[in-house]
Amino acid sequence: MNKEIVVLIGGPSSGKTTLIEALKIKGHTCYPEISREVIKEAQEQGIEQLFLENPLLFSELLLEGRKKQFLSAQNETASVVFLDRGIPDVLAYMNYIGDAYPAFFDQACKDHLYSKIFVLPPWKEIYISDAERYENYEQAVLIHEHLVETYEKYGYSIVDVPKDTVENRVDFILNRLAK
Repeated sequence: MNKEIVVLIGGPSSGKTTLIEALKIKGHTCYPEISREVIKEAQEQGIEQLFLENPLLFSELLLEGRKKQFLSAQNETASVVFLDRGIPDVLAYMNYIGDAYPAFFDQACKDHLYSKIFVLPPWKEIYISDAERYENYEQAVLIHEHLVETYEKYGYSIVDVPKDTVENRVDFILNRLAK
């Protein structure tokens, strides 16, 4: 059986988590975004915004978590596994803030290859800020651009998911995978 590990990418508040939840409801195997977990753990330790205060540590924690997700996804019995963000997201965010990162970040992107990448565009009408999301809409657009650029750097063909209802977006993704 050929395993497909499919990643949903996009800037903050573009609908990734909503689509992951909708795919789960339809019975698909899905892995959530892990950054909120890392952020909440840091906040419990008194660090309000770990990404802003120590971006390299935050990114290393994300990198390790996403590598674990990738390995877990490979071991799933399902033929298709959906991930809310992938390893190259870590590099895209580091590039966005202009910080350097160790060579093992780059190597992790080369060692953990995904089957298909779907990108959700910035969508001002659904954009919401919350306790874990410090970016404004304009920053979300820039992050989107860094994400696309980073995934393309690693040779991925990115499929643009149209702005539409959740159900239509899910159908779009599933129909593209069926082709």
